[in-house]
Amino acid sequence: MKININDQNSYGQINPNLHGQFIEFLGNCIDEGIWVGKDSKIPNIDGMRKGTVDALKKLAPPVVRWPGGCYADTYHWRDGIGPQKDRPISFNENFGTYQRDRHSFGTDEFMEFCELIGAQPWFNINMLSASLQEMKDWMEYCNRSEKTSLSNQRKDNGHAEPYAVKY
Repeated sequence: MKININDQNSYGQINPNLHGQFIEFLGNCIDEGIWVGKDSKIPNIDGMRKGTVDALKKLAPPVVRWPGGCYADTYHWRDGIGPQKDRPISFNENFGTYQRDRHSFGTDEFMEFCELIGAQPWFNINMLSASLQEMKDWMEYCNRSEKTSLSNQRKDNGHAEPYAVKY
């Protein structure tokens, strides 16, 4: 058998977003892998492990999907905004691990992470245990430029300008 490759023919372009990544709260992917906390002795950038940020910056994923796959089915975005000390602690029961989730890596941290590594954010929405209104509110929190309660809350949480989330 013989295979001929003709690099002069073009049949279309592969969308670079197909080569994105996803992160979720399974094992130590986020907690300890990406997020170590601002007070950690591990070198970090605003709580994100510097070594991970540097490595992913080199890989240059076009998009990063979060908060994962199965975990998104029980994730409520409001648990991961505001001062760390005020965020609820719950159990991540999605994988039978029953790990405590302090919600320390939430929307604003994810957005900063994407900015640090040069990736577009892709929110994986909760379609199992949340409402359509909750998802609309999340997008308003992220993207609304006009003054509303949610855009003001984003501003109070340290980001006055809309994030302009596309995905």
